[in-house]
Amino acid sequence: MSEVIVIGGGAAGMLAAVSAARCGHSVNLYEKNEKLGKKIFITGKGRCNLTNACDMETLFESVCTNRKFLYSAFYGFTNQDTIDFFEQCGMKTKVERGSRVFPVSDHSSDVIAALQRELKNQGVRIHLNTEVKELWMEKEKDLLQEKAEDGGERLLGIILADGTKKAAEAVVVATGGLSYAATGSTGDGYRFAKSAGHKVEECSPSLVPLNILEEDASQMQGLSLKNVKVSIQDGKKLLYEDFGEMMFTHFGVTGPLILSASSQIQKKLKSHPLHMSIDLKPALSQEQLDARILREFEKNKNRQFKNVLPSLFPAKLIPVMVKRCGISAEQPIHDISREQRQQLVGAAKGFGLTITGLRGYNEAVITRGGVSVKEIQPATMESKKVKGLYFAGEVLDLDAVTGGFNLQIAWSTGYAAGTGIG
Repeated sequence: MSEVIVIGGGAAGMLAAVSAARCGHSVNLYEKNEKLGKKIFITGKGRCNLTNACDMETLFESVCTNRKFLYSAFYGFTNQDTIDFFEQCGMKTKVERGSRVFPVSDHSSDVIAALQRELKNQGVRIHLNTEVKELWMEKEKDLLQEKAEDGGERLLGIILADGTKKAAEAVVVATGGLSYAATGSTGDGYRFAKSAGHKVEECSPSLVPLNILEEDASQMQGLSLKNVKVSIQDGKKLLYEDFGEMMFTHFGVTGPLILSASSQIQKKLKSHPLHMSIDLKPALSQEQLDARILREFEKNKNRQFKNVLPSLFPAKLIPVMVKRCGISAEQPIHDISREQRQQLVGAAKGFGLTITGLRGYNEAVITRGGVSVKEIQPATMESKKVKGLYFAGEVLDLDAVTGGFNLQIAWSTGYAAGTGIG
């Protein structure tokens, strides 16, 4: 039995602690917040999309960075294993559109409660309001040499903020990234990794809303669009395209479609703005939409243009569509030409916006970048540089699209670390 310390009481940390304890180790979990799972609590708008019930091929395809590294971890603790784990911990789950898995209760607090019950059942000692300052390491000496020379680093445990040293044979760093700093994700793990000689890949916000240049976007603040198609291009090159939901805000756009897009376009966006096109009526071709509009116009020949649009578009979108298609709001329907009608069809099928940048870490779901996985054993999450040092979750250079996939990375890497010890 080894003495194990887990730093961070989030998704990866709690599952690593449970897994290590189930393997018979003595486990201490250190969390600098006043409670466990603060980030879990706010995920999925407080509902917690805890994984995705897709097939394994889709699971891998949904990972944006270093998906090959996750082969062992994902097969070692699959998305079905995640569902089974929570069901066995007394929390019922349900599957919604897009194979997203939620607690039946729709309360993220139930996910945290299930983990806490299992931590208690497995005898994990939890230390809240306790910040880890640094890893406790010392240089190994080569005793075979007549003159002692420095070897590599040897892990002895951790040093707390008050200077107290805690010894351990194994330490799991599961401190999260930089997103939602209020939950405690302040980059501590990157500092720990660097102190142990690890490379940390450049970090940036991911799964984050987008800033938009056009003023009419902010005029539609609060407008949510469902079943639309979003396409993002860099010149003629298509960078992203998908169907789903999005929302306009005071600064630009957000929502599931936009968050997923952000992870695909951020490299290009660093150097220049990108063009986004929204197809407001993706179920209809240009011709079908024109026929639909024509039917509406024929039914309302003597009405003004602005008074017919509510049958086609949401209220907040109407003034913007009027401006974009170049037809006077007061123009009688019977005076609208075929060319003008085509302009309305074009505006609906290709609502163009200019993306100028990403929002910051405080609005990002996850962090892209982190501890280089080239220096981590993929089956156990152990450092290739320091024996007994493990990394799990968002602190690693791993990220995925929305839909429960990032939490699955946390569960799988946490399980791999916990079961990989000793």
